[in-house]
Amino acid sequence: MKGSHLFLCLFSVSCWLNLTPTAGNKIFRFGPCRVSMSVTEIRSGFTAIKANIQARDPIRTLSILSYPHSLHKIKSSDRCCITHHLFNFYVDKVFKHCKTEDSYVNRKISSIANSFLSVKRKLGQCHEENKCLCGQESTEKFKQILANYEGLNVTSAAIKSLGELDILLDWMEKSH
Repeated sequence: MKGSHLFLCLFSVSCWLNLTPTAGNKIFRFGPCRVSMSVTEIRSGFTAIKANIQARDPIRTLSILSYPHSLHKIKSSDRCCITHHLFNFYVDKVFKHCKTEDSYVNRKISSIANSFLSVKRKLGQCHEENKCLCGQESTEKFKQILANYEGLNVTSAAIKSLGELDILLDWMEKSH
């Protein structure tokens, strides 16, 4: 009998630890998907390089994420889809082309990219389970973001997108 009580206690603690986000992490709900991530860690890494990255952006009159309110007024049912696409976009396009001659900046970019890759995997699992449906609105908004990105050369577009990371983080925290 003692063994079953011990097993039940250990099992309960194990379940609790698996459901509790690690230090600094928040649980974000994007439509039906729940994702644990440390926005504080990502924001801290970005803040450390923001001025450097934005100084490298030669085109100040164009925005990739803000073009007319790309992330505003997205239905809660579309948040999973657009977030999934945005994390794929940052991992597959942006971070791959953000290299500088400054090793400190490159390390920060790499750290942010690793955080994004982890979230991308979690969102991908939810998307695969068909919980993450893409409505026409989110599809159109993401197409606009891609058009803004592809309208620039690869390096400029990547630097600009990285420089706008705070727009994405603010949007995620507001819709949290």
